[in-house]
Amino acid sequence: MKTRYTSLVDLKKNTMESSERAVEKANISLNNATSALETSYASLEDIQSPHNGTMKDFLASRALLTSARNNIQHNHEWVAFSQKQVNQAKEQLKLDMIEHEKFKYLELDEIKKMIKSQKSKDIKELDEIALMTYNKKGNE
Repeated sequence: MKTRYTSLVDLKKNTMESSERAVEKANISLNNATSALETSYASLEDIQSPHNGTMKDFLASRALLTSARNNIQHNHEWVAFSQKQVNQAKEQLKLDMIEHEKFKYLELDEIKKMIKSQKSKDIKELDEIALMTYNKKGNE
């Protein structure tokens, strides 16, 4: 049955599905950030510091360690940002789900009212037919 809320329910459902896709994208981004952070830690552990050699070797090792630490810091920030995005997307999904359920409830309530009205109308018609049939039998 079509009600005045049907189009709103469809719109809210589309909005909710869009929010679900946003949550999925945010989760994928978070997973990528987490794996990049793990990779950064692994690459830091793989760096061997020289125990002897020229000053150039020590400076190169130090630059490599600094670069790895900066990469880890960047990936930490990326993970934090992605986690924030996931939380915001989940919150938006929650709000969209509430809106969708609200309009679904209103639509269902409207349908119940329409069914009740139709039943009442059918009962009146049946009473009228029964009365006409009774009067017809009474005249014969």
